[in-house]
Amino acid sequence: MKKILALLMTIAMVGGLVACGNAGTQETATEATEAATEEAATADTTDAAADDTTYTIGICQLVQHEALDAATEGFKDALTEALGDKVIFDEQNAQGDSNTCSTIINGFVSNGVDLILANATPALQAAAAGTNEIPILGTSVTEYGVALEIEGFSGTVGGNISGTSDLAPLDGQADMLAELFPDAKNVGLLYCSAEANSQYQVDTIKTFLEEKGYSCEYYAFSDSNDLSSVATNAASAVDVIYVPTDNTAASNAELINNICLPAGVPVVAGEEGICAGCGVATLSISYYDLGVATGKMAAKILAEGADISTMPIEYAPNFTKKYNVANCETLGITVPADYEAIAE
Repeated sequence: MKKILALLMTIAMVGGLVACGNAGTQETATEATEAATEEAATADTTDAAADDTTYTIGICQLVQHEALDAATEGFKDALTEALGDKVIFDEQNAQGDSNTCSTIINGFVSNGVDLILANATPALQAAAAGTNEIPILGTSVTEYGVALEIEGFSGTVGGNISGTSDLAPLDGQADMLAELFPDAKNVGLLYCSAEANSQYQVDTIKTFLEEKGYSCEYYAFSDSNDLSSVATNAASAVDVIYVPTDNTAASNAELINNICLPAGVPVVAGEEGICAGCGVATLSISYYDLGVATGKMAAKILAEGADISTMPIEYAPNFTKKYNVANCETLGITVPADYEAIAE
């Protein structure tokens, strides 16, 4: 009898343990199911939040003129095409004042924008000084190494800065000048001394022109206030004037034209906007296309998480010989067949 009772008690204890084990397993499974459900809900919420993400872009443009306006327009169009209504633009113009660029940039930093477009060299310099955290893309900047004082610049700025360059081949511009004016002797280099990239351009093209036998003279103006007198001096002393991609010159192209055209002195320009205002010919890029390229870079940074510190500076892929029909007719200049007329 004792053996039978002991056996029955053992069976009961084992049955109890099995029941507890099953209960524990059921409880663990229930907890796991609840955790998975909660995790899935969190993931759905995160995905929904990601879908609703908006990006605020601060645009600081140095001054209003045709080239910079086109670059800004191209940038906005490309970024809107990529991100639709998820992108918001805070667009501000410094009206040609580099100090105002700094004020605009500081406002962007305070507002915590997601990315800054710095349109023109002074805007880029102000942005670089204003933040080392917010991604900065430059455009309409000729030479980043010069603009940011980077020795041995290799094509990638690093840090939080990249962008696009508007530099057309300066050797090609020298070739064009020689093609149009083979009998000229003296070339005046008219530029704003306050713009570092303008200095770089005239220094570089001077070497190319002197190799071709031209005598070159600098005619630097500090701002629009002394441009008239400097341009007048140049027009009275040289056979041809070269104006680089220069924002102050672009904003005052009509003034230059009113001095040089009556004097019978042709102006070869570094970009189409200046050429349309006061030049006869240019080897130029499309600033709208340059802006589009910059906008595509911005989309990669914002939507795809691209590392701006590894993004090299991009350059315009195409260059076009263009001429100002009215000025060429006034000066009796016949251009070769491969030149394209600037649209009026």
